[in-house]
Amino acid sequence: MAGQPRVPSAIRSQIGRFVDHLVVERGLSSNTVQAYQRDLARYGEHLGRRRVQDATEASEEDVATFVARLSATPHRDGRRYRPASVVRALSSVRAFHRFLMREGATDRDPTAAIVRPKTPRGLPRPITVDDVGKLLAAPQPSTADGARDRAMLETLYGAGVRVSELVGLDVDDVDLEGGSVRVLGKGSKERDVPLGRYARDAIAAYLSTARPSLATARSRGALFLNRRGGRLSRQACWTMIRRYAGLAGIDKRITPHTLRHSFATHLLEGGADVRVVQELLGHASVATTQVYTLVTKEHLREVYFSAHPRARRAVVGARKEHP
Repeated sequence: MAGQPRVPSAIRSQIGRFVDHLVVERGLSSNTVQAYQRDLARYGEHLGRRRVQDATEASEEDVATFVARLSATPHRDGRRYRPASVVRALSSVRAFHRFLMREGATDRDPTAAIVRPKTPRGLPRPITVDDVGKLLAAPQPSTADGARDRAMLETLYGAGVRVSELVGLDVDDVDLEGGSVRVLGKGSKERDVPLGRYARDAIAAYLSTARPSLATARSRGALFLNRRGGRLSRQACWTMIRRYAGLAGIDKRITPHTLRHSFATHLLEGGADVRVVQELLGHASVATTQVYTLVTKEHLREVYFSAHPRARRAVVGARKEHP
């Protein structure tokens, strides 16, 4: 979106107050706050283009054209914004205007009548237990990087954590003796997640042999370190997983979230209660977790139609049996 006007100064100030509110009063994570900032920067530029100098002067039409523009404008890489991204941007704008109302800056909300765009319901795409095994076996623990990467992959799948939660872990968050890890999730909510034997062993090996060789004065308490001794980034984790997926011969798009999806799906397929999985994932609502039950239903259908003798498709030309 090169060549766009800058955000008018009054709107920039209003956005700044709203961001302070998100950080100080609501205690949102830095990733969530950054998403709000990106959405509102685009919105502020849109208002500036429409010659709106103060967000309290924005009209319903200003908001509607912003949503329409996002839906129709290609992103930096040439692809259009996903419906979910447009919905998130509208949610950011709606929260911003309601904040201005609570501040007493205005008595109207221009987003009130804007209809939330429909988003297609996408199902999680887990990988099989066999593919998980291949992926987790790909790092060579004989090297410092390999030991670290094996521990990271085992933790992603063994605890079902988000990549932001993984890279945010400190050494003190891991209780190897008790077999659990303390995770700081969305909204700064803490949860304790059990760690299985494989994850515990991989983390123990990394802590005893690899982390000391990576650690520097800047490492402090960070659990997973890069080669310079700093905390490993989310981007580095994504790159690492893509590389190991290739080495493992997995011909699918694998991301850190793929392992989280697989964690939840495999638990449910193994008989875990959906509310237990909800707690393990750190979902605020069980409705978010229930999407994984749809995946397992598809799996059950596949198994049924491939295994049940009276469910298989008829074979053309098959010999008829007579009593």
